[in-house]
Amino acid sequence: MGFVDLLGYLGALIIGIILGLIGGGGSILTVPVLVYLLSINPVTATAYSLFVVGSTSLFGSFRNMQKKRIDYRTAVIFSIPAFIAVYATRKFLLPAIPEYLVTIGDVVITKNVGIMLFFAFIMVLASISMILEPSEKPVTDGKVQYNYPLIIIEGLVVGVLTGIVGAGGGFLIIPALVLFVKLPMKRAVATSLVIIAIKSLIGFIGDVQNLDINWPFLLIFTVISVGGIFLGIYLNRFIDGEKLKKGFGWFVLLMGIYIFWKEIF
Repeated sequence: MGFVDLLGYLGALIIGIILGLIGGGGSILTVPVLVYLLSINPVTATAYSLFVVGSTSLFGSFRNMQKKRIDYRTAVIFSIPAFIAVYATRKFLLPAIPEYLVTIGDVVITKNVGIMLFFAFIMVLASISMILEPSEKPVTDGKVQYNYPLIIIEGLVVGVLTGIVGAGGGFLIIPALVLFVKLPMKRAVATSLVIIAIKSLIGFIGDVQNLDINWPFLLIFTVISVGGIFLGIYLNRFIDGEKLKKGFGWFVLLMGIYIFWKEIF
């Protein structure tokens, strides 16, 4: 195992720690770690990311289940269109994308480059969401409202995005749960983890049928990431995760810009 491989596995640990500390956002690093440190093909990397993100989110949900923070009705309503969209995207849409997307003069945009550019765009959106997130959280009156059409539409949109880039999409799910369902912030974060776990793991099933999965590597990477979540939850006693979120947002923004630069130039 070389130094770069060790950095890749260290990246898995950091992904879990960030998820444990700030409740989301860490999964956005999974694909760059797999592609740039472990030299995995972007299509395969987004598939592996679904499994890693889904598994770590599932383990992260157990603590919220014990504290009864999860709104299961909302999780089911949101998850059904989301996992259908993720599965369909991984099973049918991604394999249908041609290997060569655009040719401009001597510049050829391949499928792999296109995926990474779109991923960088999602990273920039996620970073802006974290940087601009107000320190004062929206306060609800505790009365949950189920706006079914908006929840279903949001579930479909998040599902397609998750299917393409392999990230959890918590930066889209949490605001939707607060605005459309009127969930308090802590319950929205807890419920989003369950939604991410369900849609990511079911979406991954679409890849099992299309890709040759390196299970020993994937399981080791996932176990390290899950270990990172528990370490992050422990560190949360001493470190204010919310204060870290804006700083992490700036890091994600720089990473997104770097991926744009690397893939284009």
